[in-house]
Amino acid sequence: MKVVSYNVNGIRAAMNKGLIDWLIKEDPDIICFQEIKALEEQINISEFESIGFKYNYWFSAEKKGYSGVAILSRHKPIHVEYGTGITYMDFEGRNIRLDFEEFSVMSLYLPSGTNLNRLQFKLTYMDDFLNYILELNKNIKNLIIAGDYNICHKAIDIHDPVRNKNVSGFLPIEREWLQKFIDSGFIDSFREYNTSPNQYSWWTYRANARENNKGWRIDYIMISKEMKQKLKGAAILKDIIHSDHCPILVNLKI
Repeated sequence: MKVVSYNVNGIRAAMNKGLIDWLIKEDPDIICFQEIKALEEQINISEFESIGFKYNYWFSAEKKGYSGVAILSRHKPIHVEYGTGITYMDFEGRNIRLDFEEFSVMSLYLPSGTNLNRLQFKLTYMDDFLNYILELNKNIKNLIIAGDYNICHKAIDIHDPVRNKNVSGFLPIEREWLQKFIDSGFIDSFREYNTSPNQYSWWTYRANARENNKGWRIDYIMISKEMKQKLKGAAILKDIIHSDHCPILVNLKI
């Protein structure tokens, strides 16, 4: 089973740049989108259904043109959970989860800390989200949390760790939280297969950052430790361009 995660930075814009054709070639079983920036009725869902994603679920932000997540699947889930039940999170459309018989998959879009107010919002969100996941893990063990975490874990995950040490996304408090999240029972799937530097999933649009590979690895597919034996591969698809992010994927034997 192939699971893809992709911050598309606007689902309609990505579709106009060839997203559907790429999905036909890549042929995932499940795809998690972040930052869809659209309401469900604004999206031509039939295009996804026509290529096999019969089961598609969208959770938009209340603010139009902002945030939002989705999961598209070729397989019918037994349950769909929209949001976390934590109101201030759910207003921004940042979490959706599909439960299947053998596993669950969540599309996550953690906030960015673009200014002091948003940084405090992000830190509060991170703490509440971790508590939510710890509680969820009591009942759901085989959990895949795919998405844009908006945090680089280690110096290897960012092109200039020295100059960015005081920038949100690479702050010590954020990195410590991500380590705490992993230590709570998750595996960074990509690093199980690739420990090389210069492996990124996001590049600013400024200063030819993508062409010069001056990026950040802020997108992850975390899997429960209980699923480690099912993990068969993971990759960053850096050459796929519909967004300022690129897709990431895992292959699982399920």
